[in-house]
Amino acid sequence: MTELNAEHARQAIVEHTRRLAEAAAAAGPDAVVPTAPQWTVSDLVEHVGQTQHWVAEIIERRITDPMQLPREMAVLPTDPQEWSAWLSESARRVANACSDDALDAPVFNPAGDERSGTRFWLASLLNEAVVHGADAAGAAKRTVDIDADIAAALITNHFAMLTSPNWEMQRSESAHAIRGTGQRLQWAATDLDGNVGAWFVERRPDGANWQPGSHPADVTISGPARSLLLSLTRRLPLSDSGITVVGDTTLAQHWLDNTAHVAG
Repeated sequence: MTELNAEHARQAIVEHTRRLAEAAAAAGPDAVVPTAPQWTVSDLVEHVGQTQHWVAEIIERRITDPMQLPREMAVLPTDPQEWSAWLSESARRVANACSDDALDAPVFNPAGDERSGTRFWLASLLNEAVVHGADAAGAAKRTVDIDADIAAALITNHFAMLTSPNWEMQRSESAHAIRGTGQRLQWAATDLDGNVGAWFVERRPDGANWQPGSHPADVTISGPARSLLLSLTRRLPLSDSGITVVGDTTLAQHWLDNTAHVAG
């Protein structure tokens, strides 16, 4: 399993936010985001920058009580020419907030799992920058470039979220839909060693459970880690040429249809 290296994650948040800003400028503020058609590029930029500032404040203030979460959001500059600097500021602010000194500090973790709050937010904000960066790239008709190790770490984070103690409270419909009677699904990254690039899910009556590694499965979805991540976050269809499905395709599609989630 690929672990999320904190320094690499901080650098990647800044880099993928920079790419997002470049793609947003190329697409234009009113362009529709193909992978999120309810949004324009302006909406996308606002969401990412506001979320980064919001999370940075949570960590900076060491907020542990969800009732004390920030209520005000950063304001998107009205001039699109200022967006790049605004996004750079928000990305660097949250990267600095997630310093080594803050990694294990007491901070609210919405997932309620074993991670510290800062480590939860670091993974979530990296997911935001990478996946929404892919959204912006699509709007600008640009190629999406995601390093395999970053994609793998975000896939791990994806399954951690969907099986976290608080997922049922946050998304009860999803939590109930992915229960089952022993159905087994597996994702395998073809550009990573099998020891770190495989994720196995078993759907049990009491909830879905995941573990790293390869096991016999009813369906196996394979492809580059980048393609798997974009498929899991519903940015690529299972029919994409970079993805191979062996086994029960209906089972794989049902999982995707019931596991959309926001990063945070």
